[in-house]
Amino acid sequence: MKLTPYGAVGEVTGSCTLIETAQARLLVDFGLHQGGREEYQRNLRPLPFRPVELSGVILTHAHIDHIGRMPLLPINGYRGPIFATEATCELGVIMLRDSARLQESDAVRLNRRLEQDGKPPIKPLYTSEDAERVLGLFRPVRYGQSVEVAPGIRARWFDAGHMLGSGSVELTIEDGGQTRVVVMSGDIGHKGSAILRDPEPPPAADLVVLESTYGDRDHRTMGETVAQFTDIVKEAVWDKERVIVPAFAVGRCQQLIYHLHEMRHRERIPVFPVYVDSPMAAKAFEVYKRHKELYDAEARGLDSPGHGVFDLEGLTIVESAMESKELNGSFGCSVIIAPSGMCTGGRILHHLKHNLWRKGVHVLIVGFQAQNSIGRRLVEGADQVRIMGTTVVVRAKVQTLNGFSAHAGQGELLDWASAVKGTRGTPPRFVLNHGEDKPRAVLAEKLRERFKTPVATPAWGESVELS
Repeated sequence: MKLTPYGAVGEVTGSCTLIETAQARLLVDFGLHQGGREEYQRNLRPLPFRPVELSGVILTHAHIDHIGRMPLLPINGYRGPIFATEATCELGVIMLRDSARLQESDAVRLNRRLEQDGKPPIKPLYTSEDAERVLGLFRPVRYGQSVEVAPGIRARWFDAGHMLGSGSVELTIEDGGQTRVVVMSGDIGHKGSAILRDPEPPPAADLVVLESTYGDRDHRTMGETVAQFTDIVKEAVWDKERVIVPAFAVGRCQQLIYHLHEMRHRERIPVFPVYVDSPMAAKAFEVYKRHKELYDAEARGLDSPGHGVFDLEGLTIVESAMESKELNGSFGCSVIIAPSGMCTGGRILHHLKHNLWRKGVHVLIVGFQAQNSIGRRLVEGADQVRIMGTTVVVRAKVQTLNGFSAHAGQGELLDWASAVKGTRGTPPRFVLNHGEDKPRAVLAEKLRERFKTPVATPAWGESVELS
């Protein structure tokens, strides 16, 4: 029995883990590498395993860095089931259809340039047809339900509190007379996040694969973060300024609308225009409204017929590209929320290109920014950035609100790990993924100090024995 990471080690995107026994090969997540050009090129590498030989596939949640390469599986012969929670399946439909559309449009745009240079055209990573093929393989499961996902391997999902439907997965693996329990943490949420329930760790494991995105630091408290967000928005409202927020259309966008809704009522500030510039977000709102059983107690208490947690006065969902462009010709107070959350593509690039050079503009970074992304350079204080081939001076006020992160901070990761007991009276072993090298190294040392247990930080393709 062994486990091999083929992504999200030394980086926070491209999640992909292969678990192998004598009778099964189980794939856990298969996400896009995101960031700059170098990171995207990793998506084009030959696959390190043969999809046709997989016994099963499971998903922890629907973010594109965990599911974005899924259409490559049927392209390469996989026809088996893909297990995920019901909400993950529904959000995955939205995410993968949008991703395929972007792959196709990016290929069209690049091919125009290649044709001018006399070079042969490229194909998109996958097409809309490929995405539809993989969506037909989705099999929804319930939290706590034990499901055989491959020969000799049963899985149970526990709420990870990271996004709607996200899960930490307990895998009970039987092979050659041995039984081992492996927990895949997935992405663990930040306690107190709006709408979502707090993370629920599985009870016990022999080995835990733990994310380490923020393994080297803690976030500000949610209360402090909401207060800072409120102050920025209030200042912009009174000074008639613009607030631009790069945010994932699924997850972070809904969280921000929830807080703006609260702010409107508690702070008694006037109605002002709020634009969610994403057709995908409109579809995601509908999924959130269908799954109110997954809300935390506070959100359920605030939600009522006609006064739902997303019923924000002044909110406009921008769907057409023309409407999106018109936003950059308008002035005055407004909040514009647009994907992508890591500033690696999408409509946010147009808003940054037209507004970063202006004074009287606030840019709020509310989530992790991958290496080499525009968002990462803004966080690091760049005085100019390249956007779609144009150099743009940064005059806008860039502020980071890490307390809105959908990822647990270091202390929360350690507390979550403490709740997963060993199956043999000693703490489980740990394997750290989904983190850059420095956060992984810091968290590994903290885990060794606290639990006196082995902690591995494998490289891409480096296997860890489970027996």
